[in-house]
Amino acid sequence: MRRLLVTGGAGFIGSNFIRYWLTHHSEDRVVNLDKLTYAGNLENLKDIERHPAYKFVQGDICDAGLLDELFESEEINFVAHFAAESHVDRSILGPETFIRTNVHGTFTLLEAVRRYWKSGVNEEYRFLHISSDEVYGSLGTDDLPATEASPYAPNSPYAASKAAADHLVRAYHRTYGLPAIITNCSNNYGPYQFPEKLIPLTIHQAIKGEPIPVYGDGGNTRDWLYVEDHCAALEAVLERGRIGERYNVGGGNQLRNIDVVHLICNLLDERLDRLASPRRSLVRLVEDRPGHDRRYAMDNSKISRELKWRPQEAFETGLVKTMDWYLRNLTWVRRVMTGEYQGYFAAQYGSRLGLK
Repeated sequence: MRRLLVTGGAGFIGSNFIRYWLTHHSEDRVVNLDKLTYAGNLENLKDIERHPAYKFVQGDICDAGLLDELFESEEINFVAHFAAESHVDRSILGPETFIRTNVHGTFTLLEAVRRYWKSGVNEEYRFLHISSDEVYGSLGTDDLPATEASPYAPNSPYAASKAAADHLVRAYHRTYGLPAIITNCSNNYGPYQFPEKLIPLTIHQAIKGEPIPVYGDGGNTRDWLYVEDHCAALEAVLERGRIGERYNVGGGNQLRNIDVVHLICNLLDERLDRLASPRRSLVRLVEDRPGHDRRYAMDNSKISRELKWRPQEAFETGLVKTMDWYLRNLTWVRRVMTGEYQGYFAAQYGSRLGLK
């Protein structure tokens, strides 16, 4: 039986991964460690909270004592490390938290893993670090997609903190022999995503009939990956990936932000009552954020060749699934839209949208 520690398991990707893992590996034990910051929400896992193989622990990955206790008491032999501050805009407003969680937190976790792994309790051990395509920096219009050999060129405090964490994981493998693997994923979308990211933010604003902010000219391009496809890729890497390697996980859907927003508006017009004008008229091009990367794209050749993984969800079908989930779960959306989020939205977009 695998005893899997998932850090940040109450967040968007982490909660989807836990649900996916228990659905496909009900014989394994899953321990979810999450600090429950603004983006961590136990409602994301309400349907499995009583699963006999699942346990939730509230705590911080910077707490070395708690980590030591968890590894010993739960006899952890697999780790999936999701816990991270993950929103570029927030990293620009306040980078210190990103350094603490993403860099020092990853270091603290690696040290705990090293202490426990070196004790020889578990012969089979795997540490999976989930990272971002943003560590590769911005691509030009004609540049080839990033590969695992592409140089790092982070352009935001968030991307720099993830790059630092990646380097720490690599160093612990090379120096100590820690059985670690790194994945770098493209932009995820799907159910349970916190409404500050582009797709759920657009859905939320369009449902309310309120302005939809889009940075710059809307031409920034992202590679979109449906979250369940990402979970399947992580499963493949944990089970069959080569120790010490890195795998890019992209969705193969490169789209401009403005095109994504317009598609959401058009689909919502088909599903909901019409407003006085089409919802795409709500779009407001606002002042760009500092250091905004123009384009990301991922080359999936390595994970496809070695692990036989490929994304299964087309972007538009995945987007319809995502929108329909949000429409069915408006109560969830209202509950996560706390006063803290309202303050963040005002700080980030208020002046750009001409709001007081």
